[in-house]
Amino acid sequence: MALALAAHGVEKRYGAVEALRGVSLEVAAGELVGLLGPNGAGKSTLVKIACGLVHPSAGRVEVCGAPAGSPRARRALGYLAELFRFPGWMTADEVLTLHQRLAGKGADAGTRKELLERVGLAEARTRPVEEMSKGMQQRLGIAQALVGSPRLLLLDEPTSALDPAGRRDVRGLLDDLRRAGIGVLLNSHLLTEVELVCDRVVILSRGDVVAAGRPDELSRPRGVEVDVDGGTRAYPAATRDEVPAIVRDLVAAGEDVYGVRVLATSLEEVYLEAAGGEDA
Repeated sequence: MALALAAHGVEKRYGAVEALRGVSLEVAAGELVGLLGPNGAGKSTLVKIACGLVHPSAGRVEVCGAPAGSPRARRALGYLAELFRFPGWMTADEVLTLHQRLAGKGADAGTRKELLERVGLAEARTRPVEEMSKGMQQRLGIAQALVGSPRLLLLDEPTSALDPAGRRDVRGLLDDLRRAGIGVLLNSHLLTEVELVCDRVVILSRGDVVAAGRPDELSRPRGVEVDVDGGTRAYPAATRDEVPAIVRDLVAAGEDVYGVRVLATSLEEVYLEAAGGEDA
């Protein structure tokens, strides 16, 4: 099966400015990949190239095996912009009807019903957008991106401006998309959300991929902490495998052990180091 998204050595120059410098990344079917990087790193340029809105200066991008921007690639792609706005007076059903027609899919009521059920908005079919919560609008935005049954979704900050309950709802929806075999490239600045939901992350800085892999692969061990009667004992060089021996030694020495923590760098720390510290 073709990859949902494949970028091969993509470069983009705007005059003397190099927005992308040979970026390569992949998103498999049913995989959620987080695209991270500071403002100006090249994330938006890469997404525009994948959508066919911008042509690369070198390299190529394929969507489900088709060149980005081609009719076949566009049919396989769904996109949700960060600052999308639907007319407040339109109902959820009317929004999807409009986008079905824009996509040349016809106004099929059965498909709209399935999409709203898929994103948990079946009971809000006739509710105007202006009466929806932020989380509901975000789910409607994802339903819009799913018009036409795309195999790749490009989501730009899908949990921004949401409260914790709304972010939880969107995470559950992303899990459903993964199980359905849909590839997702998720552009977000909320690193804790990315760490919770994404299978892999790709970090861009100044147009280059500076780190890529599973969040647990990118983190580094930072030792072990053990809570005992007298406070917390730190073992900066210890690993997870050494925990049983540490606990045995403390108990043998008469200490009461109340908790053990195996420490590792967070995704935020990995990101800041890879993307240039304070510049990120």
